[in-house]
Amino acid sequence: MAIIVNLDVMMAKRKMSSTDLSQRLGITMANLSILKNNKAKAVRFSTLNEICKILECQPGDILEYRDDEN
Repeated sequence: MAIIVNLDVMMAKRKMSSTDLSQRLGITMANLSILKNNKAKAVRFSTLNEICKILECQPGDILEYRDDEN
């Protein structure tokens, strides 16, 4: 997939654990893991909004586009 989720990088910069983020987001650890490991097929804007609010970042800090052809 050409969209890469760099959530783990931003969490490390903010020194936030997966447990803390999942609790603050109100999602399960399993769903957060799916998102962190690039297994998610979609992300709701409401979830992305909350992630950015909690981690004090921009969507571009978390999501990255890479060309599949290279």
